[in-house]
Amino acid sequence: MTTDEEQDAQAEKVEETRGARARAAAAAREAERKARAAAKLRENLMRRKSQARSRRAGEADTAQGLPAAKTDESS
Repeated sequence: MTTDEEQDAQAEKVEETRGARARAAAAAREAERKARAAAKLRENLMRRKSQARSRRAGEADTAQGLPAAKTDESS
């Protein structure tokens, strides 16, 4: 091989390793993002289950009418 061909071959290897590192970094970021999303979903599910349990354990709702309606006559 000549010097130019050797340099071209070496440059191609460098580009391949840069591309591999970039793909690996992107895959790591994606995996981290998915792990954070899964943790948030688990947290949300636990909170919703806890809310449902507390509603079942509480007393029956004694409010009459619409809960958002005002009880006084002011506007």
